[in-house]
Amino acid sequence: MTDAPLAPRRPPFPESAARPVAAALNPSVVWRVEDADALDAQYEGRAPGYAYAREGHPNADRLAGQIDALEGSPEAFPGGGLMYGSGMAAVAAVLLGLLRPGDRVLAAAQLYGRTLRLMTQDLPRLGIHVDWIDPTDGDAYAQAIRPETRMIWVETVSNPTLRVADMEAARDAARASGARLVVDNTFTTPRGFPAFEFGADVVIHSVTKMLAGHSDATLGWAAARDPADREALLAAQASFGATASPFDCWLAERGLATFALRYDAAEANAAALADHLATLPGVEAVIHPGRTDHPDHARAASLLKGRWGTMVSFRLAGGRAAVNRLLRAAPQLPFAPSLGDVQTLLSHPPTSSHRALTPEGRAALGITEGFLRVSVGIEPIETLKAEFEAAVAAAG
Repeated sequence: MTDAPLAPRRPPFPESAARPVAAALNPSVVWRVEDADALDAQYEGRAPGYAYAREGHPNADRLAGQIDALEGSPEAFPGGGLMYGSGMAAVAAVLLGLLRPGDRVLAAAQLYGRTLRLMTQDLPRLGIHVDWIDPTDGDAYAQAIRPETRMIWVETVSNPTLRVADMEAARDAARASGARLVVDNTFTTPRGFPAFEFGADVVIHSVTKMLAGHSDATLGWAAARDPADREALLAAQASFGATASPFDCWLAERGLATFALRYDAAEANAAALADHLATLPGVEAVIHPGRTDHPDHARAASLLKGRWGTMVSFRLAGGRAAVNRLLRAAPQLPFAPSLGDVQTLLSHPPTSSHRALTPEGRAALGITEGFLRVSVGIEPIETLKAEFEAAVAAAG
């Protein structure tokens, strides 16, 4: 029997005159400080530092700073953006951190399914009402504003129908009414649409998607133009426990280094694949903002300036049975309810992102049982064309 301790004391990290090139992963939950006065200095903003990881940590700050640089001038959103544990955590922090009972949200009727669910089922029980509009109808924004409207919520390009919102009308209505313009810029990314430069008050990204790019990190990012709004988002992050994982931030930072290359390659593939799908028998409709038959093509050309994005949607004749045949015939095209990966992913919104809607609700958005969303990857385009051609033929 010895008196050896059950656990040794943790020594300080070895010192080095050189610095690592790769980003360090720091999973520490808590930081030690010299004394109580030093902790006061940190919490009061007189000294930099960390105390408890739920309130922030180095990997989150490193990643947020790099996304900030993509989003534009630091003057547009003082203090920078904040990392969250998921895109929906960022969505929830913006809604619940900035709104109060009695407030109203003017929201686009075409949004990500979980955002729709939060707005239709959770906000009303908290006394926050949502008014719905067609985001492509420029007159609808000003007509639907009420004195209690505190927020206008839009996706630049909607999920999964790829409709392009009338962003000018949304911005004008927000400025005229004093409401915040909140832009979920996940599909378009900062490379496709500079939301803060355009005039957004709050911008959200699901970093899980194109920014991280490898389906191995779950993260969200949000930033606010008003410093008081940023403080509310920071408080929501800590109070809701919506903090991002250090490991996921570390992974996403690696992915972000190739973001521009990945985005440009996938965007070019998406345009070419959309045109190819339109030639295939059994495809009822192809939805891509770069095509002249898209209902919002002219608006997309003006707003996005030729950055059509990396997404394509299409409708198969034959409904769900045809979808199942296509999916079974194309195991090399993963059927997975996400987007933004380096590999092409297929999603069926009626059974994934928009399953919470009624069939009638989905039909009103044009989401039929034969609807498929394609997150286009960076594979050789001729490979993708051949794979989809064979899969569509099998579906029919």
